[in-house]
Amino acid sequence: MIIVLSPAKTLDYSIPVSDAHTVPQFLSQSSKLIKTLKAKEPKDIASLMGLSDKLATLNFDRYQSWKASKKENDSAKPALLVFKGDVYQGLQAETFSKGDMNFAQKHLRILSGLYGSLKPLDVINPYRLEMGTKLKVSNTNNLYEFWGNDIKDGILKESKVIINLASVEYFKALGNIENDADVISPVFKDYKNSQYKIISFYAKKARGLMARWIIQNRIKKTKDLINFDLDGYKYSKAESSLGTPVFLRKS
Repeated sequence: MIIVLSPAKTLDYSIPVSDAHTVPQFLSQSSKLIKTLKAKEPKDIASLMGLSDKLATLNFDRYQSWKASKKENDSAKPALLVFKGDVYQGLQAETFSKGDMNFAQKHLRILSGLYGSLKPLDVINPYRLEMGTKLKVSNTNNLYEFWGNDIKDGILKESKVIINLASVEYFKALGNIENDADVISPVFKDYKNSQYKIISFYAKKARGLMARWIIQNRIKKTKDLINFDLDGYKYSKAESSLGTPVFLRKS
């Protein structure tokens, strides 16, 4: 079973350096993307990604100094600990035991516009490159075309059971993986204005909560997902369908 998550825009490199790290699988492809990005001026980056001048300059500097790091250092640290944001607030990877991290290393993959697919301990340098970016590289018009089937095929080699806790933008990078794997896509709804609905902030955090729950409870069978009950969420058989378990929370 493989859990897939989206990355986060917010990065935190203040965590201490350790010796527990691995090397991203698709570094050669990442280097090719960076080569294209290095040739762009801050104004081009701002236009391409819809960024402010300040953020465009920050990422211009990131691309210029980026290296295909294979070792951990002050500017290259494990992805699972570097990413912050709503999903990672729920995940709380900084609280993981060694056993938790080992389980995550086997069963969790973070989809990335720059790195393709990341294991939790894969070291990454600071970057920003959303999967939906229409970056032209060689004869491809966007990142979905650039990555092709590479990410999907890599994950299918590891498991034919996928727990989709990623956003639509990132899960799209796996193409038609539903044809080759059993895909489970949990949905999280909160009660508001007399009805249950998906509220983006809470749904993102809930994805992280479920990933943490799976990891810390060593869940390996999809049938056990209905037992997820963190932060008040409960499985709803009535709202669920095959491949789409729904979890409701009423404050």
